[in-house]
Amino acid sequence: MKSQLILLFTALLGLVAAGKHDIYARNSVHGIKLRDRSEHQLLGDLISTLDVDIWQYGEPEVRDALVMLTPANRETFLAAMDDKGVEHYVKMANVTEALEEEENRLLKSSRQSDQELIFQKYPRYAEIDEYLESIAAQYPDIVTLVNVGKSFEGRDIKYLKISTTNFTDTSKPIYFMDASMHAREWVTTPVTLYSIYRLVENLRTEDNDLLTDIDWIILPLVNPDGYEYTHTHERLWRKTRSINPTTDTCIGVDANRNFDVAFNTVGVSSDPCAMTYPGWEPFSEVETRYVRDILFEHLDRIQIYMNIHSHGNWLLFAYGDQTLPPNAAQIHQVAAATGAAIDAVKLPQAGFYRVGNSAMLLYGSSGSAQDYGQLVGVPFSYTLELPGYGYGFLVPEDYIDQINTETWLGIAVSARLSRAYYRARINANA
Repeated sequence: MKSQLILLFTALLGLVAAGKHDIYARNSVHGIKLRDRSEHQLLGDLISTLDVDIWQYGEPEVRDALVMLTPANRETFLAAMDDKGVEHYVKMANVTEALEEEENRLLKSSRQSDQELIFQKYPRYAEIDEYLESIAAQYPDIVTLVNVGKSFEGRDIKYLKISTTNFTDTSKPIYFMDASMHAREWVTTPVTLYSIYRLVENLRTEDNDLLTDIDWIILPLVNPDGYEYTHTHERLWRKTRSINPTTDTCIGVDANRNFDVAFNTVGVSSDPCAMTYPGWEPFSEVETRYVRDILFEHLDRIQIYMNIHSHGNWLLFAYGDQTLPPNAAQIHQVAAATGAAIDAVKLPQAGFYRVGNSAMLLYGSSGSAQDYGQLVGVPFSYTLELPGYGYGFLVPEDYIDQINTETWLGIAVSARLSRAYYRARINANA
């Protein structure tokens, strides 16, 4: 009888999951084989004009772009590709089916996850909150929990400050990382949680310097409202969940286009319903204001800001208009070493990390966290795009351990190299 009830419960959950994903019925994901920059530009133009959901920006002759098309824009988009002779193929014929498969994997995993640690799965908001509270309570000598404020829907947004000197030693640089600014990019948050684990719960001898010589700010969930919404309603939701005062019909803002740097100029949509809508004004979103405030509170010591996203194996830096910061050579050097450390242990099916200016490698953008961090004075400000292994935003939990461990190696390299630059600057000003 008990086994029958379990089967019935699982079946009911499956029905609920299927209904939840009906919004993506008849959507498909297509690969685009780009040959040169003109085709890259064509793709960017179509994304903007047709409100196409880009899953992976491609690089000519290196990696294919991935786009999700709807019945409303599929014919026009593919006709434009055919007109220019751009090769394309179906990567995912039915997005709803793929989402249902992911849901079933997660249901199966949840029944077997008693021994899993929080960074080995996709935790919900409450689990993340509980973990941060627990770490701060267990390690009060080195960990401080900060509740920066409420999200739009009223969820507490918390981060950890990790320091052996309670942030009082100004000779130490600060490493600031955050994740899940885009709600659907679930795989980013485990990386931040694993970083906490490696610095606090499982500090290894080879990493002692990372704790003693560097202070850390780790914000695992920038956009908790959107993140929870992707678990309960729309798996591929990207934006925040704020109510737009300029319209009654559209919800949310692309948080990574909402920062006050070249705001609303390129790589955005003026349609409040679009995925890349930047908001009605810079910092319209309380969540992006919190990131801004953290940056300014510690601007004299934040040496590196790592804004973690998914997916595509990219390590990108400012600016989104193809201009470069004065220290671009140093920024590129740190990024290249970071990517190389990850590539040394990557899985065969993952691409090598590509490093460079975000606009030159991918596309023009405005209002990004990466650009804002660089603009206000963080010496090394990056967008880190984690691997997708061909699953897009639906990376199976089986890959989380690999992503965590390889990314930590890159984080360690970036921390040490940026620390060297910080010390050189401090000594020069002494």
